[in-house]
Amino acid sequence: MIDLHMHSHYSDDGEFTPKALALGCLEAGIGVFSVTDHNCVRADSEAREAAERLGLTYLSGGEFDCTYNGRNFHMLGYGIDCEKDFFAGVERAVESQSRRASLEMLEKTRALGFSVTEEELDGLSSEESRKGKWTGEMFGEVLLSKPEYEGHPLLAPYREGRKRSDNPYVNFYWDFYSQGKSCYGAVTYPPMEELIGGIHGAGGIAVLAHPGANLKGRENMLEELAALDFDGIEVFSSYHSKAQEEYFLEAAGRFGKLITCGSDFHGKTKSAISLGEAAAHGGGLAGEITVRALKEGGIL
Repeated sequence: MIDLHMHSHYSDDGEFTPKALALGCLEAGIGVFSVTDHNCVRADSEAREAAERLGLTYLSGGEFDCTYNGRNFHMLGYGIDCEKDFFAGVERAVESQSRRASLEMLEKTRALGFSVTEEELDGLSSEESRKGKWTGEMFGEVLLSKPEYEGHPLLAPYREGRKRSDNPYVNFYWDFYSQGKSCYGAVTYPPMEELIGGIHGAGGIAVLAHPGANLKGRENMLEELAALDFDGIEVFSSYHSKAQEEYFLEAAGRFGKLITCGSDFHGKTKSAISLGEAAAHGGGLAGEITVRALKEGGIL
């Protein structure tokens, strides 16, 4: 089995160490994996060392925010040289904006009528480097834990058994803190073309991550995006329905793009998602297609 999309604690919303992820892959029967932290490649050496010790195949990776025509997207980079200055530059650029964006999200959250403090948000992270830098998922975790908001109508969809309760924290992020939503904290990301060039310059391939989550009803935009020089599409994703997988599988073939799969595992932030989940779709077909595509592309 294969899983090419997971996050360690080096991501601002990841829970586990790279070593723990490697062990989780071994237990789940995943033989090929990649740790793809947000705008960061610091997990690479730890994940690679753990993979070698456990007899697993590791593919260096990262998930990077980028923009195209004013819309935010995520691009996965695989087989990259993580020592390239380009990736450290991407991390510094995002990091320098994160405190301001976090304070903007806090102000907008309070404008909705919620009482939340910096101390409560910081209390969710044991790492000093994360203090003062918050995600939409963290706001969701704090607010959903407060007894005084037990019956609050804005939080009702994320309660157990309700329509957004499958992954309540990340769903809260998508509904309130993603681009265009009421509590969004603006961050400037590199243009998609620039990011693709950086990945290629580091010897890697660029794969459009979970397009169903970012396009959302504008799937016809994929044809315009496909004209760019990225190499693959994450067809099989925990974000995608069966119909979306079939759509993106056909589109990848039509546009001559590689096919990948990934769970987008984070731990508690996306509690309903398990390692290897996307590769298990279709009786393991996703994993077989991905491995074959990567071997034909010379990545594995």
